[in-house]
Amino acid sequence: MDVSWTLWALTIFGLVALIAVDFFIGRKPHDVTTKEAGIWTLVWIALAVLFGLGLLVFGESQASGEFFAGFITEKSLSVDNLFVFVLIMAKFSVPSHLQQRVLLVGVLIALVLRAIFIAAGAAVIANFSWIFYIFGAFLIYTAWKLIQEARADEEEEEFEENRLLKSIERRFGVSDRYHGTKLFIRNNGKRVMTPLMVVMLAIGTTDVLFALDSIPAIFGLTQDPYIVFTANAFALMGLRQLYFLIGGLLKKLVHLSYGLSVILGFIGVKLVLHALHESGVHVPEISIPFSLSVICGVLIITTITSLIANKKQERAEAEKAAGAPAADSADENKSIGA
Repeated sequence: MDVSWTLWALTIFGLVALIAVDFFIGRKPHDVTTKEAGIWTLVWIALAVLFGLGLLVFGESQASGEFFAGFITEKSLSVDNLFVFVLIMAKFSVPSHLQQRVLLVGVLIALVLRAIFIAAGAAVIANFSWIFYIFGAFLIYTAWKLIQEARADEEEEEFEENRLLKSIERRFGVSDRYHGTKLFIRNNGKRVMTPLMVVMLAIGTTDVLFALDSIPAIFGLTQDPYIVFTANAFALMGLRQLYFLIGGLLKKLVHLSYGLSVILGFIGVKLVLHALHESGVHVPEISIPFSLSVICGVLIITTITSLIANKKQERAEAEKAAGAPAADSADENKSIGA
């Protein structure tokens, strides 16, 4: 897709305007209701769909298909980010009415960092086609690792601050409590960060780790930097509302890791096939429509199996709870009879 600098500028201006509107509406700290989160989640999804249809209307059917495939992939991978966001919020005991502000700024930091990653990735791909072998191998390895983690019986996870975040805290210092929406305060004449600033940086910089697999994944679906950037932007910008909408349901998506591993593994294979094709080897390439159907199919199956597994677990727990009093009563009667 041939994208002019004017279109780039208009796109970035439009995204900035949407972010400004989002910030203006949510400028006053408050507890986000499920209704509010649901409405705004639908708004962001609708905007993404309109953008994709706009590409189709203007004769870019290939770009439109790549955008939808990239958007759905990035959206599904971003849900995995929410698990870490929950850990971060718990680690820093963020007041509920400040969480939306934290997520808004944190996601903006993540978007800027991803834009840098995308620019670097596009430059590398343009000059070194063999990078697709590395991207493909990395995604296949990540898919295998996700399955291993999903199968492991691990204890409750806890968020650990990265080195960058720790060095920033040492450099500026951190106050011992929150001060509303203030990011810096004066403490004994010294300017220090508030915990709110630390949490925003934690969410923004932690997303870099997720970008290590999501950016190669979307480059496996399209090599167009414009599509890669817009798909990432729309996926990330609705992440804040999605956090409040399905935050309580995250633990029920027990098969999400398996689904994401299948998607990453599939795209990894697609990248390797593409690399072989670029090297002159006659191998079949996976089309965008087929990729889109596989991604959607895996997510639908993963959601259904997760819901079935949860219902079975809830039924088993209910039966166990119902049988416990009866068992206790029988033991008590037995002891009395003795």
